[in-house]
Amino acid sequence: MPEKRLTLNTEKRKAIADVFQTHFEQTSPKYELHKKSIADYNEARTKMKVLAETVVRHHQPQEDIETIGRMIAKYNRSGGELYEDNCFYFTAPERTETDSDGRINKIIDEQHVKFSLGKGLARSYYRDEIKAKGLNPDFHVAINGNYDKRSPSYYTMESQVNKFTGHETSSNDNKTDISLKQEWENDFQLDTIGTSYCHSRMFAVDQETFEMFKMYNSLREQVIMAHQQLYEHINGKMDKLRLGLKSYRYFDQAKLLADKLGVVLNEGILNESSSMGLSVYSPENLADLLTDKVEQTREEKIAFARMQQQQTVN
Repeated sequence: MPEKRLTLNTEKRKAIADVFQTHFEQTSPKYELHKKSIADYNEARTKMKVLAETVVRHHQPQEDIETIGRMIAKYNRSGGELYEDNCFYFTAPERTETDSDGRINKIIDEQHVKFSLGKGLARSYYRDEIKAKGLNPDFHVAINGNYDKRSPSYYTMESQVNKFTGHETSSNDNKTDISLKQEWENDFQLDTIGTSYCHSRMFAVDQETFEMFKMYNSLREQVIMAHQQLYEHINGKMDKLRLGLKSYRYFDQAKLLADKLGVVLNEGILNESSSMGLSVYSPENLADLLTDKVEQTREEKIAFARMQQQQTVN
């Protein structure tokens, strides 16, 4: 008697899709670029902390900090103001620029250099850690700046991720636990003269130093951009995969696709709990579509668009 084929349902298809997504991410060149962007930023951050302290102490010597500290101890705020800061404004030497009317303007470029952990950076920098907690690290990049797409589930995930990174706290939190955000705050702070408004302090540097701070900011931004590119790359594959899985009725069809792509897929990942007839989503053809080096033909793109339209209608 032939063995009964395992029929797929929505829950099983989701479990299978999760396995494919993990494989796609771990083998994606975009994933490696994202990890490299973090490593590059880490290296630059270590160097820029030293450079920032050197510049700040050149403008605000340690003896001046200590003098104001003694004045504050004696006269309270009347003795001056000190603030532990980890963001700084650095300015380049003045340059001139001629506008369209021929007028010469004096320009002073500035770089806002941060060593803190902002929300956007946290979600990209700790993407793997957020995902390991069962949260969605891509919820914010998925809307691609279109805030009209923010649903109740978006705000729920935003809150959960913010709690994980330390950007959202409550009175019930364990006060002995140090959040990721606080770890970064503790990692690097400099005593500076002035208020908490870092823009009130402008530290002039030479052009070479300015370019180093500019490169640091670029590497920091690259972590976020690499995350966006990784999401777009994987999401493009997953859109095709989910539509393909929807056309599969049996597990062995998904297994055949997994084998062709080198994805380890076993029945054990499924919980115990109609084909659309498009040949473009046969296991053989879908495997080609999900391989990075293979580009869709015009006919395949049309078929994919038609299936998307039919899924929307249904």
